[in-house]
Formats: sequence, C-alpha cells, structure tokens
Amino acid sequence: MNHFLLFLLLGVVWITLLGAEPASPTTRPAPPAYEYRPGSFDGTGKWFLGREIAHFMSHQGAPWLERNERETEEAPNRLVSALGLKLGDQVGDVGAGSGYLTWRMARVVGPTGKVYANDIQPEMIAILRTNLLARGITNVVPVLGTTTDPKLPNNTLDLIILVDVYHECDHPMEMARRMTDALKPGGRLVFVEYRGEERWIPIKPLHKMTAAQVRSEMAVHPSLEFVENLTNLPRQHILIFRKKPGRQEPETDKP
Repeated sequence: MNHFLLFLLLGVVWITLLGAEPASPTTRPAPPAYEYRPGSFDGTGKWFLGREIAHFMSHQGAPWLERNERETEEAPNRLVSALGLKLGDQVGDVGAGSGYLTWRMARVVGPTGKVYANDIQPEMIAILRTNLLARGITNVVPVLGTTTDPKLPNNTLDLIILVDVYHECDHPMEMARRMTDALKPGGRLVFVEYRGEERWIPIKPLHKMTAAQVRSEMAVHPSLEFVENLTNLPRQHILIFRKKPGRQEPETDKP
C-alpha cells in the first residue's frame, strides 16, 4: 500500500472515531417498559414492573364513591388530618371523582388555598361541580386531564394526593413524572391505596397495592424520595414521597 492510500485510510478511521458518540458512564438508563400479556378479568393486560394495571371506574360508579360505609372503611377526616395541610396550601386531587375528598381538603386550606380537582372523565367533573356547589365550596379548580398528563400547573403544588386511584392509572410512569413536575421542591406526593399485604381486606386484588410495589415504582423517578408509610387508616396505606429540593423530573423516552 502506498503512502497516499495509507494516509487516506487513516483519515477515514479518524473521522469515524470523531463522529462516534462516546460511551458515558452517566448516560441515563432507559425507563422500564410496559408489558402486554394476558391478564385477569379485572385487569387491562398491561403490566408495569410486574403489576397488572386495573381497569378504572366509570362515572357510572360515582354513587359507590359516596356510599355511607366509606366513613368507617376509609375514615376520610382522619386521612385529611394526617396530611397536615395548612391554610393557603395549593393541593392537587388526582382522580378526584365525585369530590369526596376534594371538598374536605378545600375547607382545610381555606379561601387563600386552592385544590385542583383532576379527573379524566368529563362526566365525573360535572358530578364534582354539582357536589361542590351544594356545599358552597369556591376554592376548587376542576381540571380535565388525560391518561398521561393530569394537566396540573408546574412547580406550584404543596401536595398531590391520589386516593384509590394510582393502581388504575393506564400510564403510571408518565403520570408520576407529570405530577412530580407539578410539585414545588419539597412538595409531597401521596398515594392512598388499600393494603395489598392484608388478604382480609374485601377489595379485589388488582385494586389493592403493597407498600413495596408503590415504592419500587416511585424509585424509577430520581426526583422523588420516600418519606413514610402511615397505616393509621382502617384499610389503607398513606404512602408519602417528597420532591427533592432543586430537582425537576428529567425528560425520558416513553416506556
């Protein structure tokens, strides 16, 4: 090989190396993927980190949300007290449904506070508005969201709560990311779920969650840190996470 061809070959190799993307130990790993496989009667056949996602409740089930037994089964006033809300707090109620918890929190945060009541069904939003009007509640903002985005204002909320909702989120990865975006630094993300560890609780298995499963799914989000698991409700966990100061949820490809 003459000197000219050797020089040309080395130049091509050098250009190729320059154009290649260098390997980096800090490259962010790909998010966990959803899986699709046969599931149970109550499930969607869509799985996330080993958990089958449950079907969500239609607006036709709204009367069940307002059942009298819920007072003893879920102790809503005890739940609101455990949240430690203050006057002026900005709160997100994701999957608010008929507003069963919304109006209770609205009264606690007072006229200087605000509750953003989210749901993905326009019919539920209509029921929510009626229930708020009947109680004279004026510091609630109804928000129609999607299955991937609750449509809450960024970096605004002191607390976001989901009561018996997260296990039904069709896109839990995206929803948790967007909810984290909506929290102020130090804001809390709270999951209230029927305790999956306790078989005696008369709720279908896919509509309960263990604390370990919730924590494993939130561990995917580097902006969140686990705070505590309160078990002072009759049948549910109160799993509390906090947005780390100065952290914003990084953009990633959808799973």
